[in-house]
Amino acid sequence: MATGIIIIDKPQGWTSQDVTARLRRVFGTRRIGHGGTLDPMATGVLPVFVGRATRAVEFFESARKEYIATLRLGLLTDTEDITGAVVETRPVTVGRAEVEAMLPRFLGPQLQTPPMYSAVKVEGKKLYELARAGKTVERQPRPIEIYGLELLECRGEDYVLRIDCSKGTYVRTLCRDIGLALGCGGTMAALRRSRAGAYGLEDAISLEALLARSERGEETESLLRPIDSMFPEYPPLGLTPRQEKACRNGAAFSCIAPPGEYRLYGGREFLALGRCSGGVMTTIKSFYEVN
Repeated sequence: MATGIIIIDKPQGWTSQDVTARLRRVFGTRRIGHGGTLDPMATGVLPVFVGRATRAVEFFESARKEYIATLRLGLLTDTEDITGAVVETRPVTVGRAEVEAMLPRFLGPQLQTPPMYSAVKVEGKKLYELARAGKTVERQPRPIEIYGLELLECRGEDYVLRIDCSKGTYVRTLCRDIGLALGCGGTMAALRRSRAGAYGLEDAISLEALLARSERGEETESLLRPIDSMFPEYPPLGLTPRQEKACRNGAAFSCIAPPGEYRLYGGREFLALGRCSGGVMTTIKSFYEVN
């Protein structure tokens, strides 16, 4: 069965679920998941996990993301992006200097209130379901962190930003908040994810190219990246036959290694993520194929 990670450059108009549904046919398996939802209007890096690699999805949820977003000043919408209904328009009396001076205020750890048009659940209901029913409910702010925020260019009232952020960050809410802080309001006019965890646009294949390759009957499994490619920050550690046997049985074993977390290998096979403490290695998550 196909196993690995493929980095898709998601096209506009597709949901993340649309992409995974199509890739189930490409790779001939239902065991597929994606790493971080992108709204239909957004494009860019969407890691898709195939086969045993789906076991790694949980680790990807906390990965840092980088986006290229267009902030359009003077416009407020109900969805906080240009797909929504216009709520208010305001005159724009600021320019590039004022925008650049404002950005540092949004760096660092902070609390962000999820937008009503989001999949966050309140009392078992998704917020976007309530919003479509004309309801607005109180939302609890959530902790996020903005690591980097840079103005790349401006075109009239559109300002292109590079945003390096933590999981759970709503870029459209950030755009709205920057616009409100500038006094003229703002909405997100475009969004492209340029990096997710260890993967960037340079690692991605367009969905169109992948589907064309599949339709021509060409093989696609060589496009899958190995599972351990998403853990470059973990040092590799080769196991002895005895340690490998213990690892495959899910048992802790003695290990002469500094305290920390490791990628564990039996020969060339990536077996698991492990944690060493006090000379004992325990498994965080196993990825080896069960015979």
